[in-house]
Amino acid sequence: MAGRRLNVNVGVLGHIDSGKTALARALSTTASTAAFDKQPQSRERGITLDLGFSCFSVPLPARLRPALPGAGADAEPGAEPRLQVTLVDCPGHASLIRTIIGGAQIIDLMMLVIDVTKGMQTQSAECLVIGQIACQKLVVVLNKTDLLAEGKRQAAIEKMTRKMQKTLENTKFRGAPIIPVAARPGGPEAPETEAPQGISELIELLTSQIPIPARDPSGPFLMSVDHCFSIKGQGTVMTGTILSGSVSLGDSVEIPALKVVRKVKSMQMFRTPVTSAMQGDRLGVCVTQFDPKLLERGLVCAPESLHTVHAALVSVEKIPYFRGPLQTKAKFHITVGHETVMGRVMFFSPAPDDFDREPVLDSFDFSREYLFQEQYLCPGSAPAATDCGEADRKAGQAPEGCCPRQQWALVEFEKPVTCPRLCLVIGSRLDADIHANACRLAFHGILLHGLEDRGYAESVLPTLRVYKLKHKQGIVERVMDDCSVIGRSLFKKETNIQLFVGLRVHLSTGEQGVIDSAFGQSGKFKVHIPGGLSPESKKILTPALKKRGRTGRGEAARQEDGPERPEPAQPVALSLSFKRYVFDTHKRMVQSP
Repeated sequence: MAGRRLNVNVGVLGHIDSGKTALARALSTTASTAAFDKQPQSRERGITLDLGFSCFSVPLPARLRPALPGAGADAEPGAEPRLQVTLVDCPGHASLIRTIIGGAQIIDLMMLVIDVTKGMQTQSAECLVIGQIACQKLVVVLNKTDLLAEGKRQAAIEKMTRKMQKTLENTKFRGAPIIPVAARPGGPEAPETEAPQGISELIELLTSQIPIPARDPSGPFLMSVDHCFSIKGQGTVMTGTILSGSVSLGDSVEIPALKVVRKVKSMQMFRTPVTSAMQGDRLGVCVTQFDPKLLERGLVCAPESLHTVHAALVSVEKIPYFRGPLQTKAKFHITVGHETVMGRVMFFSPAPDDFDREPVLDSFDFSREYLFQEQYLCPGSAPAATDCGEADRKAGQAPEGCCPRQQWALVEFEKPVTCPRLCLVIGSRLDADIHANACRLAFHGILLHGLEDRGYAESVLPTLRVYKLKHKQGIVERVMDDCSVIGRSLFKKETNIQLFVGLRVHLSTGEQGVIDSAFGQSGKFKVHIPGGLSPESKKILTPALKKRGRTGRGEAARQEDGPERPEPAQPVALSLSFKRYVFDTHKRMVQSP
């Protein structure tokens, strides 16, 4: 660590024109090469177009000292350790949601900036959703309080505070602190002499709210790169946040997107040279030269520690604010780290008996069976809630109205992505109208297993035991003898019934039979009943028995083509249930023992 310093990352998120960049500027004492809208395009358009990074520092609170190696009771004497707060200034424009998602994944705490004169807006709500997914702590900043009439200012702040408290009630941030500020009194055109209001109180609040961060220098080095540029005569600089592990001068690092390995020549944290850095640090790494245009954003890692995947198995959870169902075969924008690509999804759930099973979020079990779903199951997508009883489970069906505790998706990417296992995945519909008052974020999840083989459809998917439950209903047309009946309406005329021979069927009268053979050419079939028909079943089927008794022996061979026979006194149903595995190349039909 540089100068015994603990770095934490605070995201600055909110609707466009809520004053995020002005707030970051008011808080910061040091700016990075990418801060405060330095890009010409940002200045020209007057909005933030990319992630900005800046920082300030305060004495390290005693409660955070355990997270700083060497800052405990046995620490060596020296300079007082500092808490460095890196501000991640995210764009607010709806079209830049990909950048916002990427920035949110590297933060320890989120500041949601609200224009106090406007309150919650569409992108404010999307930022709140992202915060719920990506971080554990929130501070709401009511900005632009200077624009409120002085005589009514306090009442307006209190009213907006109550509104925000109500908004947060149904989120995990219920009770989060809310603080008023004026980051740039008078607006952008006001003279610089106007001092920001409420900034020292905000710094004090942030210091008290910052959670004890997880910082572990062990494990493979992984860094999320957000900017890349070259310095003539020195090399190429990659700036970003270390997601795991540590790095030191002279280490070799891999840029997986370019498939190259480079040596670390020098490193800086906010213009201060350092010899090493660890998880959570904001870092600039200078390596031997490569074209910076080839790596605008991405990942840098320890050599051979990351893999490129063409598809992934993801534990998924629907975002409740997303309108409409999540359909299998639908395409979504899939964001993994700073990368967003199109992907097609297939949803599946546990087998019905495992609906209540404890979720497992660190691995995927290929030995288990899973139930195919036409869409993600949630209370709104299921039929009216019923008791999740044994009848459904014995029938091998998903209980109506019941939702499993964990669901998964197979995500097939349109182009391969490089990412670590167990990383955050967010599915969105970014093609939706940005002016519509609707959440575009559809689901989030954890990548449990990446499929690296380009030919995964043949090499891996057949081992994924996702099945569809198939149910067919027919009726008994007549009885041939005590142990055989003729059925119809289960198959179409053109169906190859031979494929179904040997499968069990159930009669509504209670007997179990086995499909024995086709019967004629019209889709009828013969069912053998090993235990024979019960006396009660024979009574129900009496009309058919009587008619068969009047049939002469010479006509037996022409039963299929003979005159119509009377139906049983009441219809006797035949039901056939079986599994068909989605990725079974032989399309076999399987029945449970």
